[in-house]
Amino acid sequence: MTEVVRLDDPLVVGAGVAGLTVALALPRATVLVPDERGSTWWAQGGIAVAMAEGDDPGLHAADTLEVAGGLAAEEAVGILTEGGPEAVERLMALGAAFDTDEDGVLLWGQEAGHSRRRILHADGDATGAEVMRTLTAAVGSSETVTQMLGWKAIDLVQEGSRVVGAVISDSRGRRQVVLAPGVVLATGGIGRLYSRTTNPEGVTGDGIAMAARLGARLADMEFVQFHPTALAGGKDPLPLLTEALRGEGAILVDAHGRRFMVSQHRDAELAPRDVVARAIWWQLDKGAGAYLDATSIGNFPERFPTVFAHSLSMGLDPRAGPLPVSPAAHYFMGGIDTGPEGRSSIDGLWAVGECASNGVHGANRLASNSLLEGLVFGARTALDVSQSGPVPGSGPYRVPIDALDLPLRPGPALEELRQLMWERVGLVRIGNGLWDARNQLLELDSVLRRSVAGRVAADVARFIIPAALRRSESRGGHYRADYPDPDPLQAERMMVEPAVAEMVSL
Repeated sequence: MTEVVRLDDPLVVGAGVAGLTVALALPRATVLVPDERGSTWWAQGGIAVAMAEGDDPGLHAADTLEVAGGLAAEEAVGILTEGGPEAVERLMALGAAFDTDEDGVLLWGQEAGHSRRRILHADGDATGAEVMRTLTAAVGSSETVTQMLGWKAIDLVQEGSRVVGAVISDSRGRRQVVLAPGVVLATGGIGRLYSRTTNPEGVTGDGIAMAARLGARLADMEFVQFHPTALAGGKDPLPLLTEALRGEGAILVDAHGRRFMVSQHRDAELAPRDVVARAIWWQLDKGAGAYLDATSIGNFPERFPTVFAHSLSMGLDPRAGPLPVSPAAHYFMGGIDTGPEGRSSIDGLWAVGECASNGVHGANRLASNSLLEGLVFGARTALDVSQSGPVPGSGPYRVPIDALDLPLRPGPALEELRQLMWERVGLVRIGNGLWDARNQLLELDSVLRRSVAGRVAADVARFIIPAALRRSESRGGHYRADYPDPDPLQAERMMVEPAVAEMVSL
């Protein structure tokens, strides 16, 4: 008999920047903290915020819209950039320490797509770790937040048409049913669906898959952002080489030491991420090689200690020569369709952060807007959750049919799917390759669904691949070699209404 736990406060699923921001902003909350550290801990890039002299939120909004491929929601962008300074000040009030000069004045970095130096960093290239240190400490000392350590959600519970909780599991596969007056998904992106990724274990699209199984509307599922510069080698995930390196003068060169971005875009190495990533992909595809030359950057170990440590671990020294690079799946612009308050299309369910798609990034995210998104929209979502929702009644409660007994761990079919997604649904897509990916996914589907992790991967892939097929143009993070130009008639967001999975009563 599965244990049932009833909460009086909302359940927050996920403990990254978005989830912990929601939990701290609610009057009371319970947050699931899985064993795996999510993407926020790994974030090297900083927080983009219009607080420096000569900058303002309007300029930040203009830059965000400029790189978004015409699909960003202007209201959401305005909320992000206008709310950015207050959100960062709240974080600093909690104790977050950002890099300053010898007089204590904040240092502002430059990154691709930004018209101003507006990027805050901590410890050079460990901003995400500092954000998480701050939020984790605040949650740990909070009297209003309860943490369930070592637990993750694997499915959602419904009473009628409303979400009223989740089925959760620990690392040994023990299950509980947790009932709550509202559920906030802050489970991150889908990067582990690709064989080359900067995302750690656990970033598999769980929240998106859970919501889709109940029929929640999804949006922008074709838009995957590939970071241009991951350190190429045998590691999984690939170590990230932060965009701040290029902001401080690092250049991209081929195997003969020749720069190749100058001919690709007027901003060369500081072109939007999708442009730089595809240029590197083409370099590698034709065998010309791609390397990041950061030898001009002084005091490298002090300025970029995380990158320096990663490089040394692979026998490389960025002070002595260029580093081999590859694009890697990094961020997801798609996800659960929400408004600016985080509400999904299903009563009782909210989503925030990378698992949500509120239109703030459009077809391509501006560098260092993701941490800011979690801070700004996390607080807004918490306010909406606190003003909504009855406590669950007496049932009956329903869950997807495999929720209570499916094993957690995947088999080798998941690695086969990850390679398929990289080769056929990666940076450069083509119709025949996407159809091939669809057909191979159908062959793998039944095997994948023998585990929780495999089922998540199958669910997410079966939305990304058709979305990439339907968008017969190139825009932002979605590039079709057979349709290389944008089509004005397709300049709109694409919504998906998934079919509801087979359900069973508890």
